Amino acid sequence: MSTTAELLKQASDLFPDEVVTSAHVRHFDFPAGAGRFALITLDNGLDHTKPTTFGPASLANLNTAIDQVEKEAADGEIVGVGITGKPFIFAVGADLKGVELLKEHEHALAIGKGGHEVFKRLSGLAVPTFAYYNGAAMGGGVEVGLHCAYRTVSKAIPAFSLPEVFLGLVPGWGGCTLLPNLIGPEKAVSVIIENSLNQNKQLKGQQVFDLGIADALFEGADFLEQSLIWTAQVLKGDVKVERPVIDRGEAWDQAVAKGRFIADSKVHGAAPAAYRALDIIAAAKNEDLQQGFDAEDQALADLIMGGELRAGIYAFNLVQKRGKRPAGAPDKNLARPVTKVGVVGAGLMASQLALLFLRRLEVPVVLTDIDQERVDKGVGYVHAEIDKLLGKGRINQDKANRLKALVTGVLDKAEGFSDADFVIEAVFEEIGVKQQVFAEVEAVAPAHAILATNTSSLSVTEMASKLKHPERVVGFHFFNPVAVLPLLEIVRGEKTDDASLATAFAVAKKLKKTAVLVKDAPAFVVNRILTRFMGEIQNVIDEGTPVEVAEKAVEPLGLPMSPLVLLELVGPAIGLHVSETLHGAFPDRFTVSPNLKAVVEAGKRGFYVYDSGKPELDPEVAALLKQGDVVLTEEQVRARVLDAVAQEIGLMLDEGVVAEAQDIDLCLITGAGWPFHLGGITPYLDREGVSERVNGKRFLAPGVASVPA
Repeated sequence: MSTTAELLKQASDLFPDEVVTSAHVRHFDFPAGAGRFALITLDNGLDHTKPTTFGPASLANLNTAIDQVEKEAADGEIVGVGITGKPFIFAVGADLKGVELLKEHEHALAIGKGGHEVFKRLSGLAVPTFAYYNGAAMGGGVEVGLHCAYRTVSKAIPAFSLPEVFLGLVPGWGGCTLLPNLIGPEKAVSVIIENSLNQNKQLKGQQVFDLGIADALFEGADFLEQSLIWTAQVLKGDVKVERPVIDRGEAWDQAVAKGRFIADSKVHGAAPAAYRALDIIAAAKNEDLQQGFDAEDQALADLIMGGELRAGIYAFNLVQKRGKRPAGAPDKNLARPVTKVGVVGAGLMASQLALLFLRRLEVPVVLTDIDQERVDKGVGYVHAEIDKLLGKGRINQDKANRLKALVTGVLDKAEGFSDADFVIEAVFEEIGVKQQVFAEVEAVAPAHAILATNTSSLSVTEMASKLKHPERVVGFHFFNPVAVLPLLEIVRGEKTDDASLATAFAVAKKLKKTAVLVKDAPAFVVNRILTRFMGEIQNVIDEGTPVEVAEKAVEPLGLPMSPLVLLELVGPAIGLHVSETLHGAFPDRFTVSPNLKAVVEAGKRGFYVYDSGKPELDPEVAALLKQGDVVLTEEQVRARVLDAVAQEIGLMLDEGVVAEAQDIDLCLITGAGWPFHLGGITPYLDREGVSERVNGKRFLAPGVASVPA
């Protein structure tokens, strides 16, 4: 059997580029003769923008530090051991770059065992151990603290989580076993399963304390000093830490059942990580920690060698890296400053855009519309949203007053836009209307102003075709709700110049949006793929497959909502309009569903009613449906839908709609909420063999979003 040091050495050889975390030990004497104390500080030598992680060499350094304090404790030289992090960062877990490189199950198993072997030494020391969560703590960073006897947390912590399930892993260095035994299974399921599957929700310091993960909460300014004073009181017996008795009866089983319900509702059995984590939490009821650790090792190794984790890491890297450095964007030095923004339209979408520009750019924003009532309503919406932010304590009164003063509304475009640097239209989705709006804006806006369109499917080139200066028109397609979905499709028309495009990307960055450069092709990326996806669902319903079978067929994808619920959110009329636009462009692949047309003409807002609290087919819609007699199984529907999507993505890449398949995935993750465990869509199509069946080749090279060969 390999020793911990040997395991870590083997793993370290596989990962030569690790950013290594040091574990510095320093000593000091507590006042009033309370004894000598050892403090281990985790630090990778970089500032807070490069968080501390645990790769094999980092674990080896911590192991060496524990060797030292273990001997000091055994020799009676110290009364306790603490562990903390560098400024603003405690530690954010395993180094995922190393995980990506693993090709063998035994190497993956070694990572799990290595972490356990090092961390559990903290609970085996001859003196009490303390973790001081001074800054961001995630995954293995949280878990190293769970192996200590006591924990304190800073009120200033912005992010604390066990995000592994979100990525396709389990908390595999003690989290699944220790957390339910510390705070009870219900709270543990909330942290490990619910928060992870809820877009990787983070906890703040106060919540960490309220959950019982930490025993004491201190202000950020003098956090370590206060933690050490508290530690001395604990060691002297002046402070006694009381923890609740954990109910190991039926409540434990109910908590796990609730976790399974949450997992089913989010991923529909499509991704294994949540279920593996729940199995370990269920078994942790018996308090056999070593059995739990062994199960974590096994689950970790199995998941590391599975497709979902690789897709999850791929998706994470897309959002964190590619999303911040858009492919094909021009030199950012060409961007012009934006000191005033104009918004044409004052409806809901236009008002959301005005609010976003106002909050992020903090420059004057002016709305225009066809009558005063609409203008007043748009400005009123922005004011009301600012008041909500004030009420929640997100901004202070001074900031609220300043923002409100920056937003105005006028009827006269010349008055509103004569000094605007960036004008965006959000009017009716009709090419003639948009061309007229741009002609009016061009006549009054400065020569350098960018003219942006929020169109979801119309040609930016055609929109600009009648202008004197089409080079300054750019597509700026947001997704609804604007405040929630990060994607911004930036569309280059045939005449758009580099300076206009660079300005658009610079504005997108200030808006904190994930910008993807898109060619001016019908419906761009997300709407084109979703319309093909939805179109195939509509086709099978029109042909005769029952609605519920068609809906259930795509559940294994684990999408955020079913196709017809999504249609309801988008609005059947908009869905119909986009399908008509795409049918006009590609009549052989995009159909216009007569049943969808009938639903729109009847003024229905969707296919479902919710009288019982859950979606049921609206009897009035059921009466409208005219279906054929071809009834497919769920498997047949799923195959048809996936084949259609794979074909469409293949064609889009051939047309150069985006630079690479990675941009398709980035768009679907950030613009349509497609799950990380799919990696968007192309890794899933590759993994299921759909890509090769339809296009004769994979979208991604082996080892990208999959286990390296």
